[in-house]
Amino acid sequence: MTPPLQSVLIVGGGIAGMATAIELRRRGIAVDLIDLDPQWRVYGAGITITAPTLRAFGQLGILDAVLERGYSGRGIRICTTDGTPVDEVSDPAELGVDAPGSGGIMRPVLHQILSERTRASGTAVQLGVTVDALASDELGVDVRFSDGGHGRYDLVIGADGLNSKVRRLIFPEAPVPEYTGQTIWRLFADRPPEIDRRHFFLGGPVKIGVAPVSQQSLYLFLLENTPRRPIMPDAELAAEMARLMAGYGGIVGRLRDGLGPQSPIIMRPLEAFLLPAPWYRGRVLLIGDAAHPTTPQLASGAGMAVEDAIVLGQQIDTADNVAAALAGFMARRAARCQLVVENSLAIGRLEQAGAPPTEQTRLVAQSLAVLAQPI
Repeated sequence: MTPPLQSVLIVGGGIAGMATAIELRRRGIAVDLIDLDPQWRVYGAGITITAPTLRAFGQLGILDAVLERGYSGRGIRICTTDGTPVDEVSDPAELGVDAPGSGGIMRPVLHQILSERTRASGTAVQLGVTVDALASDELGVDVRFSDGGHGRYDLVIGADGLNSKVRRLIFPEAPVPEYTGQTIWRLFADRPPEIDRRHFFLGGPVKIGVAPVSQQSLYLFLLENTPRRPIMPDAELAAEMARLMAGYGGIVGRLRDGLGPQSPIIMRPLEAFLLPAPWYRGRVLLIGDAAHPTTPQLASGAGMAVEDAIVLGQQIDTADNVAAALAGFMARRAARCQLVVENSLAIGRLEQAGAPPTEQTRLVAQSLAVLAQPI
């Protein structure tokens, strides 16, 4: 079947945008991808990967590269603040015992894998530019670029993240990201052999997790319940993070004691919102964090972004026209992504309320079981 569209513009070169470019190029569709950053940089330390996300990477065709350069373990080990294991959250049984377990990868490494595949696919990548205006009609979208150029496409995809400009252009009435009451701290460090899977350290004043991201490395995240913090100078991050980790033992205590000016630490507020369906207007569609930004409690933001790309490609394969493809996409994606956003926020509220660890982990396990179902 001839695809119902021949040319696509993707705005945003993150996980969602690159995955979509790869999927659409497989179908012979001409793809232009633009990103505002002239260096096409990626920010962040590690990224946790759930088993459903690894399945999505397999469908995209990058699983072998991710497993080679990242890490795959089994489930989540639940520990007390002193590091004593007390429980396990297993990977969803629906995915099968032969499926790779949850793990992690360095975000820059994942970006490199995806960007290399994107360029190799024949996607035309242009950096340092975004869109200034979009005018959608029944047959296509007229685009005015920030560098003064113009173009016309059968479909425009906004994959430009939490503060999406495409979203502001097509949905000026949309809700804006709101602070959730939590700030996340991330630390990159060497991985000791005993950290062979994700570990959560629960029951203390902050939630701390450790995830392997390669054979040699791990990243630690810390969720702090606090009014929105101002930006801190880099020189002050280590001391403040050490203060937040006070009283924790095991690997957390050892990582705390090793903090210093050289420590790679990232701190940012958690923001989210739920965009009502549909996520498109005319022939302009939002995907990934532009449409359903979530907090990291379910470690599913990357997975949802890649699933968006896969489902969109499948709907384009089977639809007779663009409108039908977009409607089919929403029918398959809205409820699933809403579950991720709402349950992630619900887990965050449980964390802030000091709910028992079993109550927090129960909702994590229930959510991952749903996400293990076919997309």
